[in-house]
Amino acid sequence: MVSGAIALAFLPLLLTLIIRYRYYFVLFYRAVLVRIWKDCVTGLSREERAYQYVLTHSIPGDPDSILDAFDYWCNKVEYISNIGPKKGKILDRILMEQSPLTVLELGAHCGYSTVRIARALPLGARLYSIEMDQTNAAIAEKILRLAGFDDDTVELIVNPSDEVIPRLRSDYNLERVDFVFMDHWKKCYLPDLQMLEECGLLGKGSVILADNVLFPGAPKFLRYIRKSGLYEWKIHRAMLEYSKGIRDGMAELVFQGIK
Repeated sequence: MVSGAIALAFLPLLLTLIIRYRYYFVLFYRAVLVRIWKDCVTGLSREERAYQYVLTHSIPGDPDSILDAFDYWCNKVEYISNIGPKKGKILDRILMEQSPLTVLELGAHCGYSTVRIARALPLGARLYSIEMDQTNAAIAEKILRLAGFDDDTVELIVNPSDEVIPRLRSDYNLERVDFVFMDHWKKCYLPDLQMLEECGLLGKGSVILADNVLFPGAPKFLRYIRKSGLYEWKIHRAMLEYSKGIRDGMAELVFQGIK
């Protein structure tokens, strides 16, 4: 009787929490529970399932068609944390404004943002995309080839970013990176940014765009760019990709040079 009364007393609080955080519960269901179930049922990884869908629902050699198929799958079938179409338009606009010749992507995952960047590059530009997971990198490679991009446009590097960045100058003849897109492990944003600085790969005017800085968040990265005095910066606020009610944002940084 007492335990029942206690349960009833906590019921309003429980309902309030469920209503308040309902979008996070939905995200957990789509991103975690559905993934575990389908991994067991299909014997394939989520990224492999995404590739199969894109392969059968897009036009080879058409990057727009491939991105549309990705967006439909992530929105209607299974959740994958790509930059998505809405934040993707911000990325598209910045790339169009900057027309970078040398682009570095940290975190290719299964190739969505890689295709999105590659299709926006000016003639003669080159994209270096770093992905540490070999399985995901293999899928990204297939997606890139399906979209029609070859090694002259995109070079996919399979290794952790902290191992590749110090070797970009010696192994890949990179003197400066015009544009950096960060969408890998959020805990790596700050050390990788500082490594780019230390290796002299950022020049005055180099642009860095970092996704998901508000959710799941990169607080140390944001704190550093506020205090360092090395960057002009702003936050592009948006909703989390392929979800409702969860606020997110991208940080756009313009390097001002080492003082």
